Amino acid sequence: MINRVISWCARNAFLVVIGTLFLIVAGVVALRNVRLDAIPDLSDVQVIVFTEWPGRAPTLVEDQVTYPIVSALAAAPKVKYCRGQTFFGLSFVSVIFEDGTDMYWARSRVLEYMNQVRNQLPEGVNPVLGPDATGVGWIYEYALVDKTGQNSLADLRSFQDWTLRYYLQNTPGVAEVASIGGYVNQYQVEIDPNKLLGYNIPLSKVISAIHNSNNDVGGRVIEFGENEYMVRGQGYIESLDDIRKIALGLGKDGVPITINDVAQVHRGPDIRRGALDLNGQGEAVGGIVIMRYGSNALTTIEAVKKKLEEIKPSLPPGVEIVTGYDRSDLIHRAIDTLRGKLIEESIIVSLICILFLFHIRSALVAIITLPIAILLAFIPMTALGVSSNIMSLGGIAIAIGAMVDAAIVMIENAHKWLERWNHARGKNEAARDETERETARLSRLEVMIKAAQQVGRPLFFSLLIITVSFLPVFALEAQSGRLFKPLAFTKTFSMFFAALLSITLVPLLMTWFIRGKIPDERRNPINRFLIWAYQPLVKFVLRFRRLTLIVAAIILLCSWFPYSRIGSEFMPPLNEGSLLYMPTSPPGIAI
Repeated sequence: MINRVISWCARNAFLVVIGTLFLIVAGVVALRNVRLDAIPDLSDVQVIVFTEWPGRAPTLVEDQVTYPIVSALAAAPKVKYCRGQTFFGLSFVSVIFEDGTDMYWARSRVLEYMNQVRNQLPEGVNPVLGPDATGVGWIYEYALVDKTGQNSLADLRSFQDWTLRYYLQNTPGVAEVASIGGYVNQYQVEIDPNKLLGYNIPLSKVISAIHNSNNDVGGRVIEFGENEYMVRGQGYIESLDDIRKIALGLGKDGVPITINDVAQVHRGPDIRRGALDLNGQGEAVGGIVIMRYGSNALTTIEAVKKKLEEIKPSLPPGVEIVTGYDRSDLIHRAIDTLRGKLIEESIIVSLICILFLFHIRSALVAIITLPIAILLAFIPMTALGVSSNIMSLGGIAIAIGAMVDAAIVMIENAHKWLERWNHARGKNEAARDETERETARLSRLEVMIKAAQQVGRPLFFSLLIITVSFLPVFALEAQSGRLFKPLAFTKTFSMFFAALLSITLVPLLMTWFIRGKIPDERRNPINRFLIWAYQPLVKFVLRFRRLTLIVAAIILLCSWFPYSRIGSEFMPPLNEGSLLYMPTSPPGIAI
């Protein structure tokens, strides 16, 4: 079968070239659309349930909110475990699903089980799901700074919460824009308990009066003059005076009692649970852009930057946007480093081919097939959603050396066949033996095909053996699997396409480029030196076989000592070039 493929490809140059060009175009399209990131996503499939119950102590929130939610979600299908964290007025429940679970299937299951537990929660408590993101979704952070002093931290936070955040959340690939720092502006009513007691008004009546007075209502339709008019009552609170004028009842003399009689109404900040400092220069207001699960990190960051540039003319006077963290810099540096190393490896492999083959046109066969095989590896990468990162590109870097093996062996075998062919044709017909007669009757094309067929089958399967050598990596689970599977995928894809090209494109290129005078390998000084150095060693080890095996076993045993002393890390140190300082404070410390 492989011999027939080699023969067909060598004789049908037009179809092979068209097919190769088609795959190259597909590879270029895949390369342009592949997801770019610095590192693989090592996060578990996680869904976060966030619940807010303002003003309640952590113990109360734990008993009445966190515990019922955890108990219900622990029974959901494919859930590994649930983790609950309770703070003052806040509850976080992290639901971790089994590896391979679809993110949106998991979110729908959480919503389904949350419907069963809502009636067990306190009145007014409404749990919500966190963004559809992962642990590495934090891709960009910015800060709003006003060095002129025209805007306070409260003004900056209001602009962030009600304008900028919603504008950025419409960006493709953005799951959430979280606000940090500054002061959340509030209408605050400070009630005087003595005045409540004097007017004999309970606190619950004040709360319900404010709640009922902040509402728009709709009536029916009034027909007047052959026109219909919608009846509605406008009651939303728009100013502090609207709150002060809310009536609580009538006094003894029939005068209405209002909020202003029993409380002070003013604007003020919400209780702060954190602060944002920008480079040690003081407090600021910022936003954290969280990427949606499965999105392209680099594309999303570029879209966010474009949106920020568009909104700059609309910023309040004196306000500027300062970038605090930008992962695109790390992505570009990581990709550029690996791209440079891949180019260096390709150049080195090309030079080695030229030096050892001692025939530039023959070396072009291996040099041309190497970038094509690398490019084709991006087609299944894009189809399977494998991102281009340090690990996936590292798999290609590992495979480069072995990808040209088949082409080099085929070229060297073709040189030997051409040498015998030229030698047989140079003899007289009477001086040739039977083998030489058969060789002399072959055309140059047939010589190339015979040379490729002689080694094509073993080379193809040897490359496939190297390809499947990384299959055990696919058995890794959890973070180990998520870290190393991209490397195994790309190495497998690269070796597979190298094996495929070795029996399709390489025989064709051999018929085109292996022409002219083929030098004898012993005329190459490098080959001559290596043969001179290698032959005595081979003769020695074949003569003293037992001694060779004993020495090899001793060396293997000696390697155990340094192996037992070597350290281990899950990941190598990664210097992003960015510092995020997040101090941990003792419990109970004030802001």
